[in-house]
Amino acid sequence: MTRESTSDARPEHAFSLVLVSLLRGVTYRDDGDELWQWMLELQARVRDHLAPLGLELVLDEAEGYAYLRQHTAVEGEPELPRLVPRRQLSYPVSLLLVLLRKKLLESDAQGAEARLVLTRDQIVELVRVFLADGANEARFFDRVDAHINKVVELGFLRRLRGKGEELEVRRILKTFVDAQWISDFEARLAAYRAHSARGAAGEENEP
Repeated sequence: MTRESTSDARPEHAFSLVLVSLLRGVTYRDDGDELWQWMLELQARVRDHLAPLGLELVLDEAEGYAYLRQHTAVEGEPELPRLVPRRQLSYPVSLLLVLLRKKLLESDAQGAEARLVLTRDQIVELVRVFLADGANEARFFDRVDAHINKVVELGFLRRLRGKGEELEVRRILKTFVDAQWISDFEARLAAYRAHSARGAAGEENEP
């Protein structure tokens, strides 16, 4: 059955549901097969509808996600107000994103399952070496939990229902932590280590 031949069975409000889903954030294939199929069928119409607003549809059919990004104006074009806000990330959240991206890269290189699932304790161990925890272990875990919650809020981690403290690393992370980030990875980690060392020294010098 071709995509065109399914249009008769598609409800009239399918286009509206696709738009609302995209405007709310990232849409994943596993959010619902029906919605995802409608998005594939209607993507040309979605692009035409959103273009005057300065928005572009990014759809990765292989990885199973879609989202909107702001169109970058070229010379001579008017700069439209931003509908997709830029997010200023804290150092620990940026660090966590880089480390999760590295784990995803390692998983892909090993030919592991498409889904990368980590426990909360595994994530804690990832960042422990970079984030000075001092003598207060409970405070350290609270801080890391807050950073994990922020990454969940951003849509790069998803808590698995009925799996305790297991979290899935969403593959859309590959889009935001791109090849340039990967090429600069060692330099970034060196900067993170230096940042951590300065933080630890500051704590030791506190009265």
